[in-house]
Amino acid sequence: MYRLLLLVLSFVFSSLVGAVTFDEQTRMLPLGQSMYVFEDVRGDASIDDVASPAVQGSFRLHDKPVLNAGYSRSVFWLRLDLEYRPVQAQGDRNWLLELAYPPLDHIELYVPDEQGSFALAQRTGDALPFDTRQIRQNNYLFELNLEPGQNKRIYLRLESQGSIQAPLTLWAPNAYLEEQPGRIYVLGIIYGVLLVMLVYNLFIFLSVRDTSYLYYILYIASFGLYQVSVNGAGIEYFWPDNPWWANAATPFLIGSAALFGCQFARSFLHTAEHSRWVDRLLLLLMACGAAVMILALSVSYATALRLATYLALLFTVVIFAAGILAWLRGMRVARYFIFAWTAFLVGGLVNTLMVLGYLPNVFLTMYASQIGSALEVSLLSLALADRINAMKEERTRILQEAGRKLEELNQELADSNRFKDEFLATVTHELRTPMNGVIGSLELMQTVKMDVELEQYQKTAAASARDMMRMVNDILALTELQAGKLYPRREAFSLRGLFDGLRAQYAPRAEDKGLTFALELDDNLPDILEGDAAKLAQALGYLLDNAIKFTSEGGVTLQVGRAGSQGSNLPLSVVVSDTGIGFAHGEGDLYQRFHQLDGSMTRKYGGLGIGLAICRQLVDLLGGSLGHESQPGVGSRFRLNVPLTLPEQQSVPVARPQRVPSGTALRQAQQCTVLIVEDNAINQLVTRGMLLKLGYRVRTADNGAEALDLLRGEGVDAVLLDCQMPVMDGFATCRAIRALPGFAEVPVLAITAHSHSGDRERCLAAGMSDYLAKPVKFEELRVLLHDWVLCRPPLVSGGAAPI
Repeated sequence: MYRLLLLVLSFVFSSLVGAVTFDEQTRMLPLGQSMYVFEDVRGDASIDDVASPAVQGSFRLHDKPVLNAGYSRSVFWLRLDLEYRPVQAQGDRNWLLELAYPPLDHIELYVPDEQGSFALAQRTGDALPFDTRQIRQNNYLFELNLEPGQNKRIYLRLESQGSIQAPLTLWAPNAYLEEQPGRIYVLGIIYGVLLVMLVYNLFIFLSVRDTSYLYYILYIASFGLYQVSVNGAGIEYFWPDNPWWANAATPFLIGSAALFGCQFARSFLHTAEHSRWVDRLLLLLMACGAAVMILALSVSYATALRLATYLALLFTVVIFAAGILAWLRGMRVARYFIFAWTAFLVGGLVNTLMVLGYLPNVFLTMYASQIGSALEVSLLSLALADRINAMKEERTRILQEAGRKLEELNQELADSNRFKDEFLATVTHELRTPMNGVIGSLELMQTVKMDVELEQYQKTAAASARDMMRMVNDILALTELQAGKLYPRREAFSLRGLFDGLRAQYAPRAEDKGLTFALELDDNLPDILEGDAAKLAQALGYLLDNAIKFTSEGGVTLQVGRAGSQGSNLPLSVVVSDTGIGFAHGEGDLYQRFHQLDGSMTRKYGGLGIGLAICRQLVDLLGGSLGHESQPGVGSRFRLNVPLTLPEQQSVPVARPQRVPSGTALRQAQQCTVLIVEDNAINQLVTRGMLLKLGYRVRTADNGAEALDLLRGEGVDAVLLDCQMPVMDGFATCRAIRALPGFAEVPVLAITAHSHSGDRERCLAAGMSDYLAKPVKFEELRVLLHDWVLCRPPLVSGGAAPI
C-alpha cells in the first residue's frame, strides 16, 4: 500500500512539474525543450501502455530546441503538459500545435477523454491521404481547445521510415496566419528561381539543340520536384490521394537528380575526353542513381531513402571534384561550374547533416539545400550561356536519333506482343462462359432417356466440347505464363492422392485405345509433401496426353521415385514412358510454341502444338528440369525432376469449416436449399437444371446485392457464387455474406472462369469454402454438394431449416 501511494504521488508530481504555462498574450511558444520523450524501440506500445505509471518514468525531458532522431526504426512518444493561465478571466480558447516536418510517415495525437484516459484525436502523416489532416497545410497542424487554469496533457506518437524530426511550436491562430506570408515568400522565391531557370534553359535548348541543356533541364525538374516533395507541397497540391508515391517520390527524385546531374557534368565538362577515371566514376554514379530510382519503387521506403541520402552526399562531392579538375585543365566554363556546385554542396551538406541528426532543425538548415540549389541553377545557367558560341562545333546526333527510333520500334514490337497476349487471354476467358452452357447442357442430356442414335450424338458433342475446352485452357495457361501472372505455391498435398487422380483421369482414355496404363510409385516416398501440386499435375497432364495420343499399341507407364535427398528437401523424379511413334527432332524445336512433329495439312495427329511448351514453362516455374529420350518407332521417355519439401511437423488450427469428402450423407437433397448467384442467364439456367436433377431446392439471384437482400429474409444451406458479376463481384459478395448474422458457417462455393490465374487463393482469402472451375460438370457439382451440404448437419442459424 505504501509503495502504491508513492507511485501515484510521483506520477501526479511529474505531471505538475513538466507543465508549460502561457497566457493570452502568447503568440508563439517553441516546445522543443518543454516536451518529454519516450523512445519505443519495439514500436508496439499502445497509448494505454505509454500513459500508465510504469512507463511515465521512462520519459525524459528533451534539452534541445528540436527533437532530431535521424534515421531511426523506433517509435517516439512526445508528452506535453500545457496549462493556459490567462491574466484576465476568459473562456476556452483554441490554439494551434504545429509539427513543422512534412516527411513524417505516421503521426497520432492523443488527448484526454471523459473517462480519464486518452483517446486518439487525429491520425495523419504523409503515408496517409492529404485529406486526413485536420488543417490542410504542408506542415502538420492540430487544433487544441484549452480551458483556463487546467493542465492538459497530450501525447504525440511519431513513426517514420525516414528521418524523424519534431520541431514543435504552439501558436495563437492569428499569429500563425501572420507568420505564413514570410515563409511563403521564401519558398516562392526559391521555386520561382528554379522555374525561371528551367523555362529559360528550355528555350535555349530548343534554339541550339545542345543536349547539355536537356540534361540540365531534367536535372532542374528532378531536383525541383524533390524539393516540392520534401516541403510537403507535393502531397498538398500534386498527389494528395497517393501516399505511396508521396514517400517513394523523395528517393526516386534524388536518384533522378543524380542521374541527370552526372550526365550534365559529363556533357558540360567533356570528362570522357579529359578525365577518363572521373567519367567512369560519373557513369557509376548514374548507374547508382538509376538503381535508387528502381529501388524507390520496389523496396521499402526506409531502405531507398537511406541509399538516396548517401548517394546525394557522394554525388555532390564527385561533381565538385570533377569541376576542380576541369578548371585545372584550363576550361574557362569550369569556374561557373565550381561556384555553382560550391553553393549547392554547402546547402546540401547542411541539409543532409540535419536529416542525419548532426545539426539542429532550424529554418536555415531545413531550407539550406533549397537556397543552395537556387544559387546553383542560376550560376549554371550563366555557365551554359557562356558556352553558346561553342555550340556551332558540336557534332550532329544522327546515331542517337537512330538509336531512339530503334528503341521506339522495339517498344512498338513489345507492345504488339503484349496486346496479342492480352487479346488471347481475353478471348479464351470469354469462350469459357458459352462453353459452360454447352457442356452443362450436354451433361444434363445424360440424365434424360434417349435412343441409341441420339445418345451417340450426345457423346460425340460432349467429347468435342471437352476437347475445345482443353484447347481454351491451354491457350489461357500459355498467355498467363508469357505475361508472368503465374507464381508457384507452397502447400501440403498428398503425393499418392495426386497420382491416383492422374491415373483415374488418364487410364480410361488409354484403355479406350486398347493401351495399358501403369503407375509405378516408390513405396518409400512419404505421402505428405509441400509444393505446388496443381501445376505439377498440369505439367504431367500434358506429358500423359501426348503419350496416349502418339501411342497406338503397347502402353504408357508413369514412374515416380526419389531423385536424391537434401535435408528437408525431396527432389521428386517422374518418368512418363510410352511405346508410341517416337521422334528424332532436336530439343530446341520440340519445346517451341505451336510446333508439331508433322505440320502438314494431312497430318494424322491434331492439336495446337503448345502442350510441351507449357509443360516446360511450368517446370521452370517450379524450379525443376525436363528432359527426354526418344527413338522413332520405339517410343519416348520424358523425365521431370521437381524439388519438393517435407512439411514441418506442427499442427495448424483451421478456422474455416472443413469439407467432408466421401462421408455419409446426413440429409437428403430434397431437404436442402441452394442459392445460385449468377448474372449470365444461360449459366444460371444450366446450373439450376443440374441442381433440380440432383433434387435440391433452388433459389436464384442475378447479382450480389440481390443475393444479400434474399439472404436477409431467408436462410439457405449453400451458395453457388459466380466470381465475376456486375454491381458486386463474387469476392465482395462473399465477404458481405460472411458478415450477415448466422452465415459464418454456411458453405459458399465459388464458380470461377479462371482456372490458372490464382483465383483459388483469392476465393479462399475472401472467405469462400471451396471453388469449382467453369465449365461446371454435373458429377463434380454432385460430389461437391454431397461433401459440403449433405454430409454436414443442418446449421443452427443462417442455413435453411431442415424439413
